[in-house]
Amino acid sequence: SFYNVQHFDLHGLSKMCSKNKYYYLNKYEIISFIIYFWIFLSKESLNCLLKNHSAPPDVTGYSSDSSHSRPERHRMANMGTIARNTQKYGNAERMETGDGVPVSSRVSAKIQQLVNTLKQPRRPPLREFFVDDFDELLEVQQPDPNQPRPEGAEMMPVRGEALGVVTNWPPSLEAALQRWGTISPKAPCLTSLDTAGKPLYVLTYGKLWSRSIKLAYNILHKLGSKQEPMVRPGDRVALVFPNNDPVAFMVAFYGCLLAEVVPVPIEVPLSRKDAGSQQIGFLLGSCGVTVALTSDACHKGLPKSATGEIPQFKGWPKLLWYVTESKHLSKPPRDWFPHIKDANNDTAYIEYKTCKDGSVLGVTVTRIALLTHCQALTQSCSYTEAETIVNVLDFKKDVGLWNGILTSVMNMMHVISVPYSLMKVNPLSWIQKVCQYKAKVGCVKSRDMHWALVAHKDQKDINLSSLRMLLVADGSNPWSISSCDAFLNVFQTKGLRADVICPCASSPEALTVAIRRPVEDSSQPPGRGVLSMQGLTYGVVRVDTEERLSVLTVQDVGTVAPGGLVCVVKPEGVPQLCQTDEIGEFCVCSIATGTSYYGLTGMTKNTFEVYPVSSSGGLVSEYAFVRTGLLGFIGPGGLVFITGKMDGLIMVSGRRHNADDIVATALAVEPMKFVYRGRIAVFSVTVLRDERIVVVAEQRPDSTEEDSFQWMSRVLQAIDSIHGVGVFCLSLVPANTLPKTPLGGIHLSEIKQLYLEGGLHPCNVLMCPHTCVTNLPKPRQKQPEIGPASVMVGNLVSGKRIAQASGRDLGQTDDNDQFLFLSEVLQWRAQTTPDHVLYTLLSSRGAVSSSLTCLQLHKRAERVAALLMERAGLQEGDHVALVYPPGIDLIAAFYGSLYAGCVPITVRPPHPQNISTTLPTVKMIVEVSHSACVMTTAVICKLLRSKEATATVDIRNWPPVLDTDDLPKKKPPALFKPTNPDGLAYLDFSVSTTGMLAGVQMSHNAVGAFCRSVKLQCELYPSREVAICLDPYCGLGFVLWCLCSVYSGHQSILIPPVELESNPALWLLAVSQLRVRDTFCSYSVMELCTKGLGLQTEALKARGLDLSRVRACVVVAEERPRMSLTHSFSKLFKDLGLHPRSVSTAFGCRVNLAICLQGTSGPDPTTVYVDMRALRHDRVRLVERGSPHSLPLMESGKILPGVRVIIANPETKGPLGDSHLGEIWVTSAHNGSGYYSGYGEEVLQSDHFNSRLSFGDTQTVWARTGYLGFLRRTELTDANGERHDALFVVGALEEAMELRGMRYHPIDIETSVIRAHKSIMECAVFPWTNLLVVVVELEGSEQEALDLVPMVTKAVLEEHYLIVGVVVVTDIGVIPINSRGEKQRMHLRDGFLQDQLDPIYVAYNM
Repeated sequence: SFYNVQHFDLHGLSKMCSKNKYYYLNKYEIISFIIYFWIFLSKESLNCLLKNHSAPPDVTGYSSDSSHSRPERHRMANMGTIARNTQKYGNAERMETGDGVPVSSRVSAKIQQLVNTLKQPRRPPLREFFVDDFDELLEVQQPDPNQPRPEGAEMMPVRGEALGVVTNWPPSLEAALQRWGTISPKAPCLTSLDTAGKPLYVLTYGKLWSRSIKLAYNILHKLGSKQEPMVRPGDRVALVFPNNDPVAFMVAFYGCLLAEVVPVPIEVPLSRKDAGSQQIGFLLGSCGVTVALTSDACHKGLPKSATGEIPQFKGWPKLLWYVTESKHLSKPPRDWFPHIKDANNDTAYIEYKTCKDGSVLGVTVTRIALLTHCQALTQSCSYTEAETIVNVLDFKKDVGLWNGILTSVMNMMHVISVPYSLMKVNPLSWIQKVCQYKAKVGCVKSRDMHWALVAHKDQKDINLSSLRMLLVADGSNPWSISSCDAFLNVFQTKGLRADVICPCASSPEALTVAIRRPVEDSSQPPGRGVLSMQGLTYGVVRVDTEERLSVLTVQDVGTVAPGGLVCVVKPEGVPQLCQTDEIGEFCVCSIATGTSYYGLTGMTKNTFEVYPVSSSGGLVSEYAFVRTGLLGFIGPGGLVFITGKMDGLIMVSGRRHNADDIVATALAVEPMKFVYRGRIAVFSVTVLRDERIVVVAEQRPDSTEEDSFQWMSRVLQAIDSIHGVGVFCLSLVPANTLPKTPLGGIHLSEIKQLYLEGGLHPCNVLMCPHTCVTNLPKPRQKQPEIGPASVMVGNLVSGKRIAQASGRDLGQTDDNDQFLFLSEVLQWRAQTTPDHVLYTLLSSRGAVSSSLTCLQLHKRAERVAALLMERAGLQEGDHVALVYPPGIDLIAAFYGSLYAGCVPITVRPPHPQNISTTLPTVKMIVEVSHSACVMTTAVICKLLRSKEATATVDIRNWPPVLDTDDLPKKKPPALFKPTNPDGLAYLDFSVSTTGMLAGVQMSHNAVGAFCRSVKLQCELYPSREVAICLDPYCGLGFVLWCLCSVYSGHQSILIPPVELESNPALWLLAVSQLRVRDTFCSYSVMELCTKGLGLQTEALKARGLDLSRVRACVVVAEERPRMSLTHSFSKLFKDLGLHPRSVSTAFGCRVNLAICLQGTSGPDPTTVYVDMRALRHDRVRLVERGSPHSLPLMESGKILPGVRVIIANPETKGPLGDSHLGEIWVTSAHNGSGYYSGYGEEVLQSDHFNSRLSFGDTQTVWARTGYLGFLRRTELTDANGERHDALFVVGALEEAMELRGMRYHPIDIETSVIRAHKSIMECAVFPWTNLLVVVVELEGSEQEALDLVPMVTKAVLEEHYLIVGVVVVTDIGVIPINSRGEKQRMHLRDGFLQDQLDPIYVAYNM
């Protein structure tokens, strides 16, 4: 590839800088360098691979052991020495290759210098930014000093009886089939039943033999061409047969054995919803399966495309489906005969195994293992020729396959196969078949025994005396003992003998591990163990008494299978032998086991090639053992006891619990009344670095919610008292909704996946995080504050710079600055620029609905003043409530009030569709402000007098209501001339996010300073146009809407936010069409555009929407900047020309309506990432982006001219350093003068507007904003050349929650909650008696409501270390939001406490 030199940027490569000098290389030097560099890299890489093939290099450079880094440093030094001592030739020098061998080459010395540079590390290694110190925070569970420990001697391996040498045993299973097929062709092999229980077909040994030969021939010779057959001996072939067709399966299985191909029996993928079907597909793909054998009926039932072809299932390889019925097969030639060999080490079949996580593995079983296993089963079960077996188990795998398909043929037995479909209709069918055929052996699960118990009452004439062995496939499961005992109690009178019940232990990897044999002497009872549950959780065997509840009774599963050597090893770490009283994993050394997981060498080594060691370190055997996945111990007399499975093991706080034991406990709590017996799932999920237990059960449809909750409470108590472990979540789902396995069991991994994804759709949920989450960080203990003397040194606090900053100075340079009052400014503009347009109001269609010039506004204000003076008879200083929709009338009424000497109060009008909730707020503001009259439009006048309004409030107590649609024509006799600049200009009434209504007094001085500050920051002049899409009733929104245009002379394009509900594109289209450079909006407007226009950007582009001229798009808010929303907005409209840096935020509050505003010039808004955990302790620690627990915060805008801020401790009122989170205090000429409250100042803190620091600068009077934040000095520079101080707002002090001694901000928890589930539309949190309450709005069907409870609880626990006390799921729109788009959390809290939320569901986490 280095011949293609033209692809390199030769000029760029030749211009290399070293020590501030430029070197220019010619083309040939560059080519030489490229060739050399290629050789150098390849050799260096090869050396690294050869030397360090096992150990990756340590790149951190911060290893505690210095010896690791020394050899590397030494080698580098040697290389440097060689480079310095190389012999020079003129301007060239001898180069060494990557392995240090000098090579003579006429290459420029400049290239050699570059090569030496490349050898050195480019930069010092990065520090470990992202080391998570989570473990240091969490409480570590200390080991119990009194916990039981194993005390017995080391357990030696136990050998099963020798495999007997029987003269007539066949050399292979195919030879056995040949023998019976030719000697006894009429002997019955297999009888299949229909759903009525009648024999459907009887397969004889002769038919099995002939059909298998026919299929073997067709597999080898009729698939593909003669030259290229599709299947060769050794290839894998899928067997896809339904559970009601054992005959076709048996023929296919033996056909594959005769053809020497490897059958892979799998389940039928009847629909795409089949749980685990995709994982089966992955197994087929890894096995290289290209052909699937199936029956005619099954083939017809498979889903098909429009062309009639079977589609490729998700995750499956492309398969050729081949029907195995004889009528579809060609007859083999007379001279063709399968080659029947003795059993060897070739693979006989692959049995699939589903793991705990849902993945599917293929266990390979060789032909010799298959034969030996059949021999061992024959010897254990004493099978004899022509015996009859009734098999209820799945014949494709496990005990059902080994006994009902393989060993039965070896012994010429007759199998009655009872399908699952028949068992569902008639649970007693298998017992009926035992009686009918006088069967000697039955293969069942404890479930089948339980079903028979339920159904036997109506049945007579049952006689089980023919049974000599009832093989219980899941007898190793500890809770099967109850089914065995109950079954024996009931059917002992029907001829069943106690010794007949024979539980066995098996696993897909080790096949049959142990089996209890029928004993001749029935006086000897089977082995029982009553074990302490507490001891078992520590892996120790301790015998207890049955009187106690916290015990586990286990039954033996007999002795080790013949020909096997079994030992018990520690489940984790080195496979060391356990002690005699210690629980461990069984390992088997035998010919009759699986040999590997197909295609997975690493996992095979860990499972099939285990070499147990004794405590002294010596090997137990030179032969490899196979891990069984079964846990237990070997009791007296070599009896095997199984206490659980590795797959069901749940480790909680260092103690082991078995999922099956917890299921058994749940079943013991009135099992049949509320839930289905076989439909309980227990699994663990990782929450906060430990495993937590989850129980999911199917609820019976006839049980009430009250019944279910009582049962759930009892289950939780039972598990807690018996197992000593808390349950994290207990869910009840509707009947028949849990994913099933093909034979009707529950699919555990699918259920767990649904739980983790929030897709279970439970009908009842009970969560108990308080009892089971015991490793939360310790609650914070607040330390006493340090006194001022030891803290304050000059401008330093605790070694840090005092957190204070200020905007630039206000200067008085403009003509209008000579006026002290805004009414004078308007009169001056009406005289000097009468026709200059100040305001333009847009309609919902984007057309200009009205506009006002300076003179028109002046004239209308005069007429409003005349109305107030003459008709209302108001005096100087009277208060006037202005109840107007956003528009021109509001502005005229405001200035008319000033002209009349009155104090205006702007009030949002009541909503016509929601009078009952919006009118009381209007009434309250009018009353609290002591308004002498109300001015409004004719439409609102009518609304205030409507029936709905009078039903809500008493209109008779209101002051006079004036309709300004019909103004008097004449002027007032004289306009009011204000004289006191500190006098009241207007009242700014607003409702805080905590629900408190208060009016702030704004003086004429403050109004003038405010307008001047905004004018300087935003560079507002008469030639400018500004688009405003804000509510004009309070704060900065009112100032921009009504005041700034009059003061600065610029034109304001007014867009009422309410119009965007019908036309979301109105604001942006207006900005584009009118070529506006500066615009202001609220978060609710931005959210409306982001959601409403998300899919319309292309259409808007076609309509000519262009935002490239926008210089400043400022979001006006009283909260922490919503970074996710501003980023989404910027990203969405980037293609329409919007520059991301133009989007910024402003911050104001009650005491100062605008502290920060980005404006048009100055540095871009800064973003920092702070450690959320430090923030909870009121500390500010900057971290890298992407580091654990990082919280992104955006600067709230540039501090306005004339504004000073400082960060103070809200409790002690002392100044803080810039590494502390504290309350933002502000001083400026446009601070509010104080609160105006009609009922007692005591409800409001008197020091909000006139606070002083407790030490330091104690003279300055500050206003307390009530918001927590911090200051950071950035690397950017202001317009005046000084370093820029950025103010970051974190949250409101009133809303911050003190939980566990730490300070939490609702928005952080809400962000985590919204991410928890896709159906959460909005959420809000608040504290209630030291509990955290989370209210979530559900977007979706109500059946998803309860999915949110565990998801929300887990998200808050993991990200914030808080336990959610209550989760309230509501409909959309329940969380109250004010006009600025801020959540009214305290209103929500009141609604919750008064039970007014009408929730879908309320979950109290116990």
